[in-house]
Amino acid sequence: MRVKVLGSAAGGGFPQWNCGCPNCDRARRGLSGFRPRTQAQVAVSPAPGTWILLNASPDLRQQLLRDPDFAPRPGSRAIPVSTVVLTSADVDSVMGLLHLREFHPLRVLATPSVLRILNEENSLFRCLERSAPPVHWQPLPLNRAVSIAGVDCTAIPLGGAYPDYVGASLRESLAPGEAVIGLEFARNEKKLFYAPGISGQSDSWKCPASAADMALLDGTFWTDRELIDVRGSGKTAREIGHLPLSGADGLLAQLPASPARRVLVHINNTNPILDESSDAHRAVRDAGLEVAYDGMEFDL
Repeated sequence: MRVKVLGSAAGGGFPQWNCGCPNCDRARRGLSGFRPRTQAQVAVSPAPGTWILLNASPDLRQQLLRDPDFAPRPGSRAIPVSTVVLTSADVDSVMGLLHLREFHPLRVLATPSVLRILNEENSLFRCLERSAPPVHWQPLPLNRAVSIAGVDCTAIPLGGAYPDYVGASLRESLAPGEAVIGLEFARNEKKLFYAPGISGQSDSWKCPASAADMALLDGTFWTDRELIDVRGSGKTAREIGHLPLSGADGLLAQLPASPARRVLVHINNTNPILDESSDAHRAVRDAGLEVAYDGMEFDL
C-alpha cells in the first residue's frame, strides 16, 4: 500500500482563514518552522493506478490538482479515484464530495447512519447521482472486514457524536456507535490504521493502533482547554470529540507501546506542535511520533 497525506490540518486549515492566533500569525508571515497545511485528507493506493480517499475534505480540489498521481488520462475525464470511505458526517469529512460531482462515477462507503444523514437531510449531495452510473452509497458495517479495491477495510467504532447540523428527529433514530469510526486497512500482512477523530470515550482505538504497521492518529489538540486558553472562550477538546495529546490521561500517555510508525494528523491551528521549535513538538518526537504535513508519503 502507498499512503499519501494530502492534507494534515483540522477544520479551517493552517493558517485558518479567520484566525489571528500566534500560530496563524506566524504562518502567515512565513516564519520558519510554521508550515501551512490544508484540511485533513489521506489517500491510500492498494495497487498502481488505484486510489481510495479517506474522507473528502473541503480542500479536496486543490489537493488533487497539486499531485500528478491524480491527474486524468489525456483526453479523458477519468481520474484514478473510484472510492471514498468516510469516518464521520462532519462537514470537514464530507464537503469535498461536492468537488467530485463532475459526472465522475463514485462509490462512497460509510456507516448506515452517516449515509442516512447525507441522503435524508442533505439533498445537495444528490448532485453526485448525475454521473453514469450514479454514485453508489454503500453501507460499511462495524468490526467486519470489507474488500475495497483489493484491500480489506474494517470500521472500528470510536465513540463520539454526530454533527450539530443533524436534525433532532433523525438524530434520535441513529445508532450511537456509527457516529465516528477509525479505518483499519490490511493487505499482504501489512496494516494501516486511520483515526483522525478519537474522542476518548472508548478504548477501541488502542488495539488497532498498536497492531498496525502505520497509524495515523488524532492530533487535533495539545491540551483539553486549548481553545479556551488561546481564544478566551469555546469548548474543551473532549467536548468537541477529540482526546488531547498531553496530560496524564491524554493520547500520548494512553498510546500502547509499539514499533509501528505513528503520525499525528488533523492538527488544529491552535496546537503548539505546529511550531517545530516548541516544547510540545519536541515532546511528540521524543515519544516516537511524527507530526504530519501536507505531501508526506509512505509505503507499506
